[in-house]
Amino acid sequence: MQTGYTHTPMDEQELIQVVELRISYRYATANPWVVQAIGGFLSAYFMEYPGFRVQRHIEELESGTHLWICEVPQTMKFLRLLKRLKEDIPPCHAHEIAIDPSARPRYLIDCLTEPEG
Repeated sequence: MQTGYTHTPMDEQELIQVVELRISYRYATANPWVVQAIGGFLSAYFMEYPGFRVQRHIEELESGTHLWICEVPQTMKFLRLLKRLKEDIPPCHAHEIAIDPSARPRYLIDCLTEPEG
């Protein structure tokens, strides 16, 4: 058994999990500054946790949602990141979107209230 902190590139890939963080169109429209705030928060989180990285930020034109694709070390709890993020943005509901257990984890930030109608 090998001990220590030296990893081969293959080991590093195995230790990283890709996670999606989305904000709904409703939430982004109700709080226009929040897209920039989340981008800044994630950049600062990278400075605090060097294994964390944002691969890409996408605005999905069809749905109006914003999506951040993040690389997260498996030892890091993404829910802790969400909890800290929620302290810096307007009240919201953040939850995991259940799709397929083998798919990457996906989280959605949305308004607290359901749409009327």
